[in-house]
Amino acid sequence: MADLNERDAKLVQYLSEAYGKERELETALQAHIAIAGKGPYKKRLQQHLKETKAHAKAVERRIKKLGGGGQTLQTAVGKLTAAAKGPLHAVRGDSEAEKMLKNAKTEYFNEHEEIATYLAIETLAEKVRDSETAKLARAIRREEERMASFLQGQIKQLTGAVVREDIPAALRRATSPKRKAKPASKKAAAKSRPAARKSRPKKAAAKKSRPKAAKKSAAKKSSRNKATAKKR
Repeated sequence: MADLNERDAKLVQYLSEAYGKERELETALQAHIAIAGKGPYKKRLQQHLKETKAHAKAVERRIKKLGGGGQTLQTAVGKLTAAAKGPLHAVRGDSEAEKMLKNAKTEYFNEHEEIATYLAIETLAEKVRDSETAKLARAIRREEERMASFLQGQIKQLTGAVVREDIPAALRRATSPKRKAKPASKKAAAKSRPAARKSRPKKAAAKKSRPKAAKKSAAKKSSRNKATAKKR
């Protein structure tokens, strides 16, 4: 590798990380495709495998144009890592749907790692005025974002398939808890309030009538006392 200035060396460093990840994912995707059932999910994985290979080649060309190279070791490490993961991906989970679900979750994680990687490359290239690298990183990032969006929907569908395969229909129904006695409705409470209010004036009237009755009885007692006094 030729001596690079600080600018190009940093660009090559970031591009090399992306290149190693692309090569690693090639093997992982091949393992996932092998166990995926026929349908849109498998077709999309096959399509993305082609995109991943194209990404790696485009990044490799850009590295060489910047004066970098010698990626053999990093490529080998990436492939060995993916090869070690591949057999595990093939046996994980109980049902076919669950295997594919776990693989889709792994792919979703990897896509977001790649999105972050290419976003960093794009931003770095723009800051150092390398429009060609920025354009490449932006194009790849958009393809990774489309794949991540597809996987998000696929994870929901595969989770539903796991529920149907692994959980009996009787246990999927929500069991409602025992209902507690409902409190009186607002309408019933509102109806009872006027009756209570109407009864209050009667009590007040009774209270007002008590002093009058007391005054009358006091007057009678005083008249009796006067009558007895005269007789004496």
